Amino acid sequence: MNKSIAHLDLDSFFVSVERLHNKKLIDKPVLIGGSGNRGVVSAASYEARKYGVHSAMPMRLARELCPEAILVKGDHDSYSRHSTIVTDIIRDKAPLFEKASIDEFYLDLTGMDRFFGTYKWATELRDTIVRESKLPISMGLSTSKSVAKIATGEAKPNGQIKIDFGNEKPFMAPLSIRKIPMIGEKTYKNLRYMGFKQIVTIQE
Repeated sequence: MNKSIAHLDLDSFFVSVERLHNKKLIDKPVLIGGSGNRGVVSAASYEARKYGVHSAMPMRLARELCPEAILVKGDHDSYSRHSTIVTDIIRDKAPLFEKASIDEFYLDLTGMDRFFGTYKWATELRDTIVRESKLPISMGLSTSKSVAKIATGEAKPNGQIKIDFGNEKPFMAPLSIRKIPMIGEKTYKNLRYMGFKQIVTIQE
């Protein structure tokens, strides 16, 4: 029996929570983090990311790249509460799950196809999360955690993708090696220096 693993990732989670409480932030470039000279970006909205801003970047540089961004200090208690809401929904419905971080979940749905249809069930769960939490969430469904996580990245923002058994390699082949989980900036540069650009090169 092939594994069936779903990966769920709340989109720009900290920003999405802030937008629940302040509608003026919707569709605006938003940066969350410290405002001092040594502050770093904890999260950036998709609108801010278009300027090259990303998490863990020095806030000073982020504001230079995107001067019109709205800076929010952040409320980790609020993020924790909203994470708990989503976790409780998943715990109530999923047969087996792992909470990988405050905004990221893996679900083992292996064997459920014979009863519900795994993709249909996962779609209904995602719809329930969006409806009850009011937060956008993306989903990837495949035969392993790694492929499911990569699929989720391709489904963002607020989308979903299923990669069937046998289609994993063709799906990943044209993607950048940056898409591989746990490939950081240093490893990425080393691989690029060695001539690796797309996942297909590693596959070969």
